[in-house]
Amino acid sequence: MMQALKGVRYLTSSTVKQTVSELSIPVPWGEIRGKVWGPDHGCPVLCLHGWADNCGAFNTLIPLLPKECRYVAVDLAGHGRSSHRPPGDFYHFPLYVMDVLRVTEALQWSKFSIIGHSMGGNVAGLFSALYHEMVDAVILLDSFGFYPVDLKEMSGVLRQGLDEMLQYEKTKEKKARVYTYEKAFKRLKAVNTNLSEESVHALLERGLVQVEGGVVFSRDFRINLKNIARITLEQSMDMQSRIKASVLVVLAEDGFNKMSLEPGQKKWTSALLQGYRDRSHTVVTVPGDHHIHLNNPAVVAPIVSEFLRTKVLLQPNRLIDGQTSKL
Repeated sequence: MMQALKGVRYLTSSTVKQTVSELSIPVPWGEIRGKVWGPDHGCPVLCLHGWADNCGAFNTLIPLLPKECRYVAVDLAGHGRSSHRPPGDFYHFPLYVMDVLRVTEALQWSKFSIIGHSMGGNVAGLFSALYHEMVDAVILLDSFGFYPVDLKEMSGVLRQGLDEMLQYEKTKEKKARVYTYEKAFKRLKAVNTNLSEESVHALLERGLVQVEGGVVFSRDFRINLKNIARITLEQSMDMQSRIKASVLVVLAEDGFNKMSLEPGQKKWTSALLQGYRDRSHTVVTVPGDHHIHLNNPAVVAPIVSEFLRTKVLLQPNRLIDGQTSKL
């Protein structure tokens, strides 16, 4: 079965509470790396982390989810242990959607579920709208599935992104800053004050690269540049309407919605949430912060588990639709 997979490689594996394997999938500019939990023929679930995180963000949640599923959590391009995009390339949602296509084609998945946190949820939303026939369930963790921008701001956002890339290319020869592990820990904790110490360690496991004199952060600096591929609220609502899968939105009380203080942002988050409710999708709010799924997964796991069971595992056509996980 391994030979049937298109270049997919298992690099290491370990057994703690359950077997976890390291995954490598070739892409035109290098590889997309990730981790795999669950039985070979479990119901396939793709897990997409948030901006500047990596697949270690699912380390604590996945062991609490249904054991009948096969979970593949990837480091999105430019994050964790995955390769950086080629010089001159931007990081934006359509390219991440293309990466999901590459990954699922390599895994020979024709039907699967997606769990996406924050930016990963936005990738999940767009993918599920464009390739709705491939997705049977979508779980958005402190994410709305789309990240609109006001039409009047579109030109400014585009220009800012282009200017930032040009400036980056002029200064990219600067060497990455080298840290001790302790200082890297303090830096990540300082910019993500909601992360527990254990969560910081989980992200740093894949977020650092050993170099002479210490460690450097593995993520590509270009992920910090303005996202130039943006859509309006009207376009987002249209995309949302194209999702055929069951959707679960799990919001944190002190998460992204609370951080979005600008009136325009509050307007679109409310519209997107109402759109999900109008289409009989599930929206719940839990106590916690933006990284609640990593910091305190016991709050999120029962909700996600019940959703997977009712919308995927217990569906009568689940075993006869021709889809089996070949990972």
